[in-house]
Amino acid sequence: MIVITSPTGRIGRSLLPLLLDEAPARGERLRVVVRDPARLPAGVRDRVEVVVGSHREPDVVDEAFAGADAVFWLVPPDPRTADLDAAYAGFTLAAAGAFARQGVGHVVGVSALGRGTPFARHAGHVTASLAMDDLIAGTGVAYRALANPTFMDNLLPQAARIRDEGVYANVVRADVAAPLVAVRDIAAVAARLLLDRSWSGAGEVPVLGPEDLSAREMAAVMTEVLGRPVRYERQSEADLRAMLGGAGAGAAIVEGFVAMLRAKEAGLDAGVERTPETASPTSFRTWCEEVLKPAVRA
Repeated sequence: MIVITSPTGRIGRSLLPLLLDEAPARGERLRVVVRDPARLPAGVRDRVEVVVGSHREPDVVDEAFAGADAVFWLVPPDPRTADLDAAYAGFTLAAAGAFARQGVGHVVGVSALGRGTPFARHAGHVTASLAMDDLIAGTGVAYRALANPTFMDNLLPQAARIRDEGVYANVVRADVAAPLVAVRDIAAVAARLLLDRSWSGAGEVPVLGPEDLSAREMAAVMTEVLGRPVRYERQSEADLRAMLGGAGAGAAIVEGFVAMLRAKEAGLDAGVERTPETASPTSFRTWCEEVLKPAVRA
């Protein structure tokens, strides 16, 4: 039995089809934890067990993890949280107890790059994610934290501005090169680990994408793929705060993003070597052709 939390989020939506394709042939049943089952595609609802509720709640995770061999763990965003540690490790406390009570053998979690760098202690959401990893690892379950850099898919909310103004924005300097990863590649690594549980102990699995790119280089790729000029606009931290606050994010979330992006500019994501094992396959150009271009044209 494999349990998937947050199955309707970006990563969960990519992970579920992979598991539905492979799990039955391996004799694996699938169970999902979801607040609103109606958000699951009809074809998925018919092929998985559904536990309704929030995976923050003790009774929900006890029901969901009963008889489970492996769990995919992802903390959903909480834009109004007053505290990042509460949003990550606090959200995970009930599950950490349930892993032990229910005898869960393996857990794969979504986390972030940065452990071991001098920037990780003051990196907002990343710092909170790493503390969550420590909590899960401390339960004694076999754990793999997917250590991710910035998601390519984070550009999708800017698709309309890219189309209408030829601009995308962030606060990081235009010349800072860093790894980028496609959500679908994160899902593929998660599926592999969930289906082949020959691993033990606790550790990280970096998912780095095939290359490092700067914001300026990303703009050049988008220009070529979209066939129209796209430029990068470096926004101020004040502008970022205003944008996130205007979208409904509370102060803790806003300041967590500001701190994370400062740390990324300083080199937070540069602490892991890219190897054949850590390099995921989807290039930024491929992602732009297959994901961004249709979104811009929609």
